[in-house]
Amino acid sequence: MTASTALERLESQLNGNWAHLREARRRADEMQQRLLSEFAEFERDDSSIVVSGSLARGEFTAGSDIDWTLLIDGAADPWHAGLARRIAQKVKLIAAKDTGAEGTFGVMVFSHDLVHQIGGQDDTNQNTTRRLLLLLESRPAGRDDAYARVIRSILSRYLLEDRGFLRGSPFRVPRFLQNDFARYWRTIAVDFAYKLRDRSGKGWAIRSAKLRMSRKMIYVSSLLACYRCHLDHDAQTWKKLVDSDDGKSRIVEYFENIFRQTPLEITAGVLLQFPHLAGSAHKILGAYDEFLGLLADGRTREHLETLPEDDADRDPTYQKARQLSHRFRDGLLEFFFDKESGLDELTRNYGVF
Repeated sequence: MTASTALERLESQLNGNWAHLREARRRADEMQQRLLSEFAEFERDDSSIVVSGSLARGEFTAGSDIDWTLLIDGAADPWHAGLARRIAQKVKLIAAKDTGAEGTFGVMVFSHDLVHQIGGQDDTNQNTTRRLLLLLESRPAGRDDAYARVIRSILSRYLLEDRGFLRGSPFRVPRFLQNDFARYWRTIAVDFAYKLRDRSGKGWAIRSAKLRMSRKMIYVSSLLACYRCHLDHDAQTWKKLVDSDDGKSRIVEYFENIFRQTPLEITAGVLLQFPHLAGSAHKILGAYDEFLGLLADGRTREHLETLPEDDADRDPTYQKARQLSHRFRDGLLEFFFDKESGLDELTRNYGVF
């Protein structure tokens, strides 16, 4: 059978064996189909049930939770609260564990703040997280009318209000959008330290591993999604697109299509463009495959969830996770600072300054 996704094509091209990635994707697809069936009775045109996290990324393992949001794009309706409770009851029966304690997921979210509160003091950590993860790691679990409208509106804010992106810069990179991704990545890193203190170190090892791997992969894919426009369009075709009658709507649609992909698919798609980066691709995705293998093993996951911080230096399981993160990091540095592809220039101009 012909490989159908960028990740599958890259695995075949490199003669890789990323069995954990394939199994996680299979589990995610199975759970997604189950949720489509379970949530069918809740479908309305003013709201979408949206899943996030490992399920949306196609990285679902036996110990994964199910992050969900009732995304509402319409007038407030008392019925929404009851709907959210019924969804929560369904998820509780299915999920391996509860959603996070911060209240970012498992709740109703209205579209207004996601679209209109970008930057400024009213753009809270919670609002930023919800908005950017809607772009980077989300899938509708059912009717997607509201979901598609909100995604389009968010992207329109970022892309069409960025004059430099449309007219000014020789690099076709949406800086408004990319800056918010960079802000979010730094927020995740700072919040790791906050949660370490707030939770008295509980679960620090698995959160550290996720920060170094899956959280970093989200940021990697966000940078590459922003770079894609420059990589896919030369200056002449870009000017024709911007100047065309329907250019703005086509630009928004172009990015909609990119963000329909998972972080792994976005990353694999760019790696496929540069065969000379095969060694870097092996490091990045081989390490990520092994990382998902650690999470998929129930005993290993529990060990990392309960490991005292004082035992880390002599714990072989944690040290393995740490070594994987170093291989992952090394591959990313080779990838993003590669001269032949031109990624080094993009990274210096956008990933650094």
